[in-house]
Amino acid sequence: MALPPSGARTQALIAILALVAIALHLALHWTPWPLWLALVLGGTPLVFELLKKLARREFGSDLLAGISIVASVWLGEYLAGTLVVLMLSGGEALENYAVRNASSALDALAKRMPTRAHRSINGQLDDVALDEIAIGDTLVVMPHETCPVDGVVTAGHGSMDESYLTGEPYVMSKTPGVTVLSGAINGASALTITAEKRAVDSRYAKIMQVMRESETRRPQLRRLGDQLGAIYTPVAVAIAVAAWWWSGDPVRFLAVLVIATPCPLLIAIPVAIIGSVSLAARRGIIVKDPAALERLSTCRVVIFDKTGTLTYGRPALTETIAAVGHTREDVLQLVASLEVYSKHPLAGSILDAAKAAQLAPVAASEVHERPGAGLVGTIGGREVVVTSRKQLVAQLPNAAALLPPQTGGMECVVSVDGRYAGVLKFRDEPRQDSSTFIKHLGPRHRFTRALLVSGDRESEVRYLSERVGITEIYAGQTPEQKVALVRAETAKAPTLFLGDGINDAPALTAATVGIAFGQGSDVTAEAAGLVVLDSALLKVDEILHIGARMRTIALQSAVGGMLLSVAGMALAATGHLSPVEGAIGQEVIDVLAVLNALRVAIRPKSLTDY
Repeated sequence: MALPPSGARTQALIAILALVAIALHLALHWTPWPLWLALVLGGTPLVFELLKKLARREFGSDLLAGISIVASVWLGEYLAGTLVVLMLSGGEALENYAVRNASSALDALAKRMPTRAHRSINGQLDDVALDEIAIGDTLVVMPHETCPVDGVVTAGHGSMDESYLTGEPYVMSKTPGVTVLSGAINGASALTITAEKRAVDSRYAKIMQVMRESETRRPQLRRLGDQLGAIYTPVAVAIAVAAWWWSGDPVRFLAVLVIATPCPLLIAIPVAIIGSVSLAARRGIIVKDPAALERLSTCRVVIFDKTGTLTYGRPALTETIAAVGHTREDVLQLVASLEVYSKHPLAGSILDAAKAAQLAPVAASEVHERPGAGLVGTIGGREVVVTSRKQLVAQLPNAAALLPPQTGGMECVVSVDGRYAGVLKFRDEPRQDSSTFIKHLGPRHRFTRALLVSGDRESEVRYLSERVGITEIYAGQTPEQKVALVRAETAKAPTLFLGDGINDAPALTAATVGIAFGQGSDVTAEAAGLVVLDSALLKVDEILHIGARMRTIALQSAVGGMLLSVAGMALAATGHLSPVEGAIGQEVIDVLAVLNALRVAIRPKSLTDY
């Protein structure tokens, strides 16, 4: 886990101090006083922190480094001690520089919301705190302000950007009778709304609550260096104590500890991490949380969002079927005239199709869009309803015999003046490589299960699952349900979640590793450990390989360095290496381990295997 900002800055300052001290020591013809200064000002705080860890019975690799600092001072090997200070503080400073702030996602969410709202009473505006807003209050949302609560428009015509919730980059038109959601960004026109929920119960507040819970419940896995250090540290101390006890010579104790300094753990692993972060950045992948790279190869369950992840996120109108008495053009124009005011992801496709057919939307009035009831409005004196097949049959039982057979994918059904008028069919096609990518995850990356989780209707989700080869699907999921599902799966096995859109942010934080697609949402990017700027599954495969390669090379450097150190400890314990020779030997081992770790930044011939 990352240090707090003040702790990270302290580590960086100590590293700089040690580096300057070593330079002055060499420049002043091996004068020891710069090293004394570094050991007093830099080594003392480090040793003090390590003593506190010892008191808590935390035996990490850095604890052995602290013992080595004390041993170096005791031995009079001030240069070796200062080098240990540099490696200990520098390694932590490098790592913490790349680790994201755990609260950044919440900060990004909180910045979107206003602290006050404009309440209208008898035509007079009064600024009030959000918690003072009651259901039924009349509020005015000024141009470019954020909507404070869920409600319905009662006056004004304009638009709002609700992409933070839908994940779709659409601006939704607003007219009286149309719902608005908290957190949406108003356009250029003021809108008067009636609050339907209090601020604490609004959609945005629920997402904030889920995000807070996800941040606090996110599993804190032990880091690779700590896992190895938990084994290496007691072994090294045991060898040093045994050498002292067997020979009766404390110099051997010191010699063993000096060569046992775990710099391959303290430096090689962070170097491998930073090198992988650099390689990923050159491939268009932003590593927000370096620990995610370590966890990637441990993930065994992959959970996909649908829209924009396995699909291109651009559902297209593929067919318009008109009932007797209507033409395809008539049906498309009527629906497009209503969809101007809709927040549904299909609205953009309908408007694009109408524009391509040169059908201009007609002015609509009395537009309403209620959950489960569809989109209703009056156009040219005719009542037009755009809804689902199920809802239309419930409202007009006689229409069941007139409807065409239902197929996979998406559709909306239209009625005019209480009579069935037509069906519009859509397809959000899967990415070209979705099926191949999913099939290769098991044999190539050891994933055992693949799940498809979406807020869309089941027919739409099932259509996609059949195309890409996923059998476990969860449709109609809210952000809260998504995060509950991810938590449940993560409790069973390490999970990888892939999604885009702010509605995926809570699930991204709840998974063992979260990968976000694109740059459409700052909140999603902050919530994810990894961000793929180019929304392509090929890039996901690349980061899987980068993570696996980083872990392999880091283990080579760390374990190889430790084995060489153990061999050196054996020589020191038997009196074949003095403390000074041990310090030199350890430096050689450090250089070899770090040079091997640097290989991770070199791009191999291929980073994908499907």
